[in-house]
Amino acid sequence: MPIAAAIDASARTVARLVPLALLFAAGCNFASSGLNNDGVRLYQQGNYPAASNRFIQAVASDPTHADGYYNLAATYHQMGKLHGGEDDLKQAESLYNQCLDRDPDHVECYRSLAVLLSETGRQDAAVRLLNGWSERSPALAAPRIEMARLMEEQGDVQAAKKQLEEALVLEPQNSRGLAALGRIREQLGEPEQALADYERSLAMNQFQPQVAARVATLRAAVGHPTMMTPATDTRLVADPARLNRY
Repeated sequence: MPIAAAIDASARTVARLVPLALLFAAGCNFASSGLNNDGVRLYQQGNYPAASNRFIQAVASDPTHADGYYNLAATYHQMGKLHGGEDDLKQAESLYNQCLDRDPDHVECYRSLAVLLSETGRQDAAVRLLNGWSERSPALAAPRIEMARLMEEQGDVQAAKKQLEEALVLEPQNSRGLAALGRIREQLGEPEQALADYERSLAMNQFQPQVAARVATLRAAVGHPTMMTPATDTRLVADPARLNRY
């Protein structure tokens, strides 16, 4: 049900829709699910005002569900970015916080709120946000992965690497963390280690075309033969409409 607000670390402007899942997330009623799905389709079409109206209705239909607030926040965030609307960005920030009030470990919401804070010149607040999340949820890899993204954007790749290594101690099979560590190791001139991380990431989640492309490039660069990634079971997205800007 949510549109995932992972905003691309370089461009932060391109949105892509993850395929509709076969199952609705638990706790979201049928009416809210339909409204959220309609909103995501409108969002994908670039009709953000109409999308926001659908998400407002979804929140009214199920005011306890964090994803509705997240979807609405992401839409205001996008409108604020496109039109330079400070009111839209303030509304997005408020809604992201309302989402976190309902789900304190909402990964996409933390990611997007940290991005919004950074985009509005509040990098220190973004760091505090993610540090607070890490302290409250010390067993989760996600806060450290998001902190690594922030450190990488600020040019501190060694600090980013440390965060990712700590994240992978907690969750050694986290495909996102492995892919991020591979990218960092490429920047540090460690192609063999980067290749190993990318390959492990693909073993966990084969639906990563950009990672697969890096594997092919690095295999050619280091003299390894190209190999087919082993097939894995199809993975369903738990929420039926999730828009990734990542």
